[in-house]
Amino acid sequence: VEEGEAAPNLKRKVRAPRPSMGHVVPKAAKASTKGGGGSKNPTLRPQGKARDAGMNNPSMLKILGGSARGRRLDSPEVYLRPMMGKVREAVFSTFTSFGLYDEGVNTRHLDVFSGSGSVGLESLSRGSSHCTFVDFSRDCCNTVERNAKWCQFDKEGQIRVVCADYLQALRDPTSVGIPPGTTYEIVTLTPPYEEVVYADLIDGVSNSPLVTDDTVVLIEYPVELGCLPHVITRKDGGALVGVRNRRYGRTVIAIYVVNPTGRMEVAASRPEQFVDV
Repeated sequence: VEEGEAAPNLKRKVRAPRPSMGHVVPKAAKASTKGGGGSKNPTLRPQGKARDAGMNNPSMLKILGGSARGRRLDSPEVYLRPMMGKVREAVFSTFTSFGLYDEGVNTRHLDVFSGSGSVGLESLSRGSSHCTFVDFSRDCCNTVERNAKWCQFDKEGQIRVVCADYLQALRDPTSVGIPPGTTYEIVTLTPPYEEVVYADLIDGVSNSPLVTDDTVVLIEYPVELGCLPHVITRKDGGALVGVRNRRYGRTVIAIYVVNPTGRMEVAASRPEQFVDV
């Protein structure tokens, strides 16, 4: 692979099936009638299909730390696979160690593939001054707005909800309502694994006008994809340098810093973590 060219594994959609998780079950799954609890004929629905009105929130998401700690979050009417609580806790422990939530630090967060908003709302709870949420689903965007209000993150300018394609938002942010010149200190991308081409996602975020020197970029990906590269070259000659790449079961979290200046001493380059997953 030549410098600046995406590896072959990143250019195709990944096949990353997951076992049933509560409400997320394959179409062909059969209901078990063993035992005495529950319905003998439960309705089984695959991820992405709408829930019937009146069903309880299946994800049981809640804010894990900060000012809104313990607040439970509503879920949209489509099925999602939100970031697991243990992963979210580890991620925000890392962000905190980078000094992103220190007193006096103005951290702005861009939460792409926001779903219910759990990642961006967690960031606001821990001290971010603003979060922009991007999701293609109107249902998800409406859910983010409800959850933000419930968590009392409804001050003017505290959140922005953008219902748009993620690549359009990253490549042409003004076209989706993000003001010109806007940049973020944190960008998190937690896509549905099988619905994106990671080469496009990486190109979109690495060359986005929304990132700047020392922007921290998180990319969630499945182990089936193989390891992401340690250094991602930008079209302007800059680079995203990998500082964390950790596996949690079959989920991998890669964290990069854009054009690192050395200001975040804890966020040092760790090439040894980008060898294998």
